[in-house]
Amino acid sequence: MLGGQSSHVRPVSVDGFIADENDEPGPLFDWLSNGSVPLDESAGLNVSQTSYDYTRPYWDQIGATIVGRHVFDMTDGWDGKPPSDHVVVVTHRPAPEGWDPEAPFHFVDGITAAVAKAQELAGDRIVEVAAGGQVLAAGLIDEVRVDVVPVVMGAGKRYFGPVDAQHLLENPDAVMRGCATCSTARSPKSTGATPTQRPSGSPPSITRPSWRVRGTCT
Repeated sequence: MLGGQSSHVRPVSVDGFIADENDEPGPLFDWLSNGSVPLDESAGLNVSQTSYDYTRPYWDQIGATIVGRHVFDMTDGWDGKPPSDHVVVVTHRPAPEGWDPEAPFHFVDGITAAVAKAQELAGDRIVEVAAGGQVLAAGLIDEVRVDVVPVVMGAGKRYFGPVDAQHLLENPDAVMRGCATCSTARSPKSTGATPTQRPSGSPPSITRPSWRVRGTCT
């Protein structure tokens, strides 16, 4: 894959949901406002020192972010000032009318085109994929970072959505209180093709990334 590493990131409930049945995140982002350390210059995000020490350096490595049109519409395009140098929006619809052409948004049709554009924009920096289950299923993700929030939602929108191959996580290092931020890398030992490469009639491939807890959201 050309360009920087692609990283799939999203806070998730213990039972694997990123939103409830009403498409609301509930307490999944509470960690962004339960501390006293400013996370950015907006004055709206204040986290614990532990969360800052993990999150701020990671954010500084992000060169481009991939989101779906649903997220773009829900945030109203972050008023033209997204939390990333560039945002690639996957959509089959044109950009909103009257949208500022100088805003750092790039509208593309399809997952493959989105990843290619984001890699081009990011250079050697990280491409962040916001809850892109389709990107994972297509084998275009290098790393999965999971912010596991201690809440059980019971139902709602799943983190990965439907995928047709198993992705086994193993070797947990630690579990910290509040919110464990877990980083998983695609294993070079994985055998078999990706879902798009698997020969007809063969069983699903299984990837075995390691699971490393990098920090907390307390």
